[in-house]
Amino acid sequence: MTLTDAPRLETERLILRGPEKADAEPMIAFLMDPERSKGFGGYTARPDAWRWFALNVGHWHWHGYGYFTIQDKASGAPAGISGIWNPEGWPEPEIGWVVFNGFEGKGIAYEAALRARRWAYDDLGFTTLTSNIVPGNTRSVRLAERMGARFERTYRNPTMGEDMLYRHPGPEAL
Repeated sequence: MTLTDAPRLETERLILRGPEKADAEPMIAFLMDPERSKGFGGYTARPDAWRWFALNVGHWHWHGYGYFTIQDKASGAPAGISGIWNPEGWPEPEIGWVVFNGFEGKGIAYEAALRARRWAYDDLGFTTLTSNIVPGNTRSVRLAERMGARFERTYRNPTMGEDMLYRHPGPEAL
């Protein structure tokens, strides 16, 4: 059972849905993997990673949007997260993505992020979105650019330090 009122969105290969209790373990595993999560602000203590998972649930209730769990249709397994993120201290709403171990290199982040962006524009009425990317995260930069986003500026992220802000094209440009 989902922990939020998130809609269920689909693509050809994926389901984007609200977080469920069973999604906590794959998310915690990702957050505690220092190499995989360094561009996302990973954790060394399991209770802190659990709190991040709960934070995403609360984010949905506060804003009416957040990170969807990406579910692979073929296997039914959680493959990552993607959605709209805007906690206290963010310059504006951003579209973000994470792909879990074993799901990299399959275009899942791209497919999910495109669907989440379309939902934000069509259903939430957003007119612009950014992606905030830690310097050196070349894979995320490539994905943002593939989605049509362009580097705009750097800024000081309150939890990650220096971040690069990439601006996505508005709905009228898509």
